[in-house]
Amino acid sequence: MNNYNSIARLVGVLYIIGTVAGILSVVFTGPIAGSTNVLMEVSANVNQVKLGTLFILIMGISLALVAVIVYPIVKKVNEALALGYVIFRGALETVVYIISAIWLLLVVVSKEYVHTVSSDSSSFQSISHLLSNSGEQIHSFTMIIFSIGALMFYYLLYRSKLIPQWLSGWGFIASIIYLVTGVFALFGTVSAFVLLPLALQEMFMAVWLIIKGFNPSKVNI
Repeated sequence: MNNYNSIARLVGVLYIIGTVAGILSVVFTGPIAGSTNVLMEVSANVNQVKLGTLFILIMGISLALVAVIVYPIVKKVNEALALGYVIFRGALETVVYIISAIWLLLVVVSKEYVHTVSSDSSSFQSISHLLSNSGEQIHSFTMIIFSIGALMFYYLLYRSKLIPQWLSGWGFIASIIYLVTGVFALFGTVSAFVLLPLALQEMFMAVWLIIKGFNPSKVNI
């Protein structure tokens, strides 16, 4: 029992670490990635970009660890879905985060490029535009992959009753909203407010797991 409580607390802590790191990555890199002159902005804020990259990696690793840690428990409900959750959240999503980090690291290299190309040149503008658009598309695909993994996870939690079903149901519905938002984001901008239900649910669930742990009557499923 103590082992399951420890796992629950660890999952809760990892969710909080991942969320905080994700927010900080946006704080540090959001204004730069959204700039019309990405290369010029990066050349002036190299350390800021490096910190943002570090937080992206922390977020990816934290969320990937959740999938690995809970797999032995949720596989008792449905092994195929549990494995799918590990693939989407532990593998695919992590790869996308790494790609995002590589993109930011490559942008750092552009500092030297900016020294040799004037900011009003067509080549500079083209590269800036390309980097901005690629960052947006990567973010959209991350949302889709994240949502698919989250749907599997919350379905498994709902079936297992390891946490209250209203809480896992909240996560399932919020994940659907997140998935739809990610699809629409591929074709245009979306309001960040539609992402709030899942963010609130994850933080509430994280605190619940840290304080309450898993349902003791369901840990052996």
